[in-house]
Parts: sequence; C-alpha cells; structure tokens
Amino acid sequence: MRLDEFLTLVRDRGEYHSKEEAEQVSTAVLWVIASCVDPEEAAGLAADLPAPLDDTLRLERGRPESIGREEFLRRVAQQTGARPRTAEWDAGAVLSTLTEAVPGERVDRLLAHLPADCADLFGGPAPY
Repeated sequence: MRLDEFLTLVRDRGEYHSKEEAEQVSTAVLWVIASCVDPEEAAGLAADLPAPLDDTLRLERGRPESIGREEFLRRVAQQTGARPRTAEWDAGAVLSTLTEAVPGERVDRLLAHLPADCADLFGGPAPY
C-alpha cells in the first residue's frame, strides 16, 4: 500500500483534518508497537509499510516490553499529546488500517505481541 493510501484510510477512520495529522498519529502508534515487538518482527512489519512510516519501526528500542491495553493507550496518548480515550480512537484508526496494509499472518503475529485486549482496535471483535 502506498503512503497516500495508508494515510487517507487513517485520516478517514480517525476523522482527522489532514494527512499530516494522520501521519503524526500513525507514527505515534507505530512507535509504541515497536516497543512491544522484537526487532525482527518490527523489521518485518516495516518492510510491509511505506516510507517514512517504516522508519519508526526500525529505531532500536531494546528488548520488547509486555504491556497491557491501558499502558499501550497511555503510551500512544503520551506520543500524541492526547487523552487516553482519544488515544484509543487513534490506535483503532491506525491498527485497523494495518490490517489492510500488511499480510494477514503479519497481523496475527502482531496481535500475539500486543495486549490481548487490543484485538478490537484492529477492527475485529472485542475479546470476552
């Protein structure tokens, strides 16, 4: 998927005013994802994304961290300067777009690394 396609989807889903805002939110969410996955998985995801979004995943973050949904959203909010509820909206706009931009098996591996209760942010059903 090309960058403009990705950002248009994020912009529309997040109801952002511009592609620049969609790119800022996308970069923030990807930055948090990169802290939760190992460098090999981050590099694989980066290979499936257009530049410059891929650069966010290529930054060395050290060992992946296992965090819960609340912490995931807190980190997104910290990166965007938003409230946690807004961060949930932001994460959903980006993660649901990822499901269309990358192969399904990549999404499955990503879901395995992220908090289990984040599955609904990808546009799937909420876990029970």
